Amino acid sequence: MTTDKDIKEIGIKDQNFPMPLAQIPNSPGALYYKGDLTLGNSPIIGIVGTRRCSDYGRQAAIEITSGLTRAGFIIVSGLARGIDTIAHKTALENNGKTIAFIGTGLNKKNIYPQENLGLAEKIVEQGGAIISELKPDTPGFKSNFLRRNRLISGLSSAILVIEAKNRSGALNTAYHAFRQKKKVFALPGSIYSPNSKGCNLLIKKGACLIESADDIIKGLNLNLKIPEKEFIPGTEEEKIIIALLKNSKAMYIDEIIQKSNLNPAKVSAVLTNLEMLEKIKNLGGQVYAISK
Repeated sequence: MTTDKDIKEIGIKDQNFPMPLAQIPNSPGALYYKGDLTLGNSPIIGIVGTRRCSDYGRQAAIEITSGLTRAGFIIVSGLARGIDTIAHKTALENNGKTIAFIGTGLNKKNIYPQENLGLAEKIVEQGGAIISELKPDTPGFKSNFLRRNRLISGLSSAILVIEAKNRSGALNTAYHAFRQKKKVFALPGSIYSPNSKGCNLLIKKGACLIESADDIIKGLNLNLKIPEKEFIPGTEEEKIIIALLKNSKAMYIDEIIQKSNLNPAKVSAVLTNLEMLEKIKNLGGQVYAISK
């Protein structure tokens, strides 16, 4: 558990100052941080979006962030509610490094939102960092959150926007990225959804339309592959059915019910869920097998 005494300061002339931030217009003269600022040779992407995301946005954020993290990306975001929080948490769940730029000082009482104080601790504990250009005792002001957005894009090789209204902090971050000549990616959405208005606008302005982590890797011309994520069954029923299918090339649903000793309705529900997760596939006629 870190304390306010663990806050460090680094000046722009220090050899360990993050080089990408030293090269942007209006670069910060100094940074305050907790954690590890080491970037190595890992690709860095900023992931931002609305605080009030839809189920569509949430699922897309989880899947894309998971893929990018497993491919070796460092995930940068702003610790805000919604997409930012999902991006940070997903990176941690996939054993990746994530960095949070906040719009307040780093003293615990000032971190916003306070509900993400625990998340900030986990980011540091897992080898990432929380960073601010503001002195540790600085409270939150709206202008500071907009100003810090240039740092999210500045540290990143590219920005991904997942759901944003026509006027939003996420859109502001994307415009900083455009000015910094960084690549901008956007998740398309329904023309009837306010949450997708910003992303669709960015695509009109030249952002790359993406549907997956692979699209981003290709868009950045990186020779990276996303390793398959090991599936850990979430329930005892899933464990039983996965074990049965692993020991057989394919099984008819009646055989699964018989050998699992599970309720038929439960078996049907678990099979549907596993199929949606793409862990198994229906070969036709209710014959199931493990997805390769």
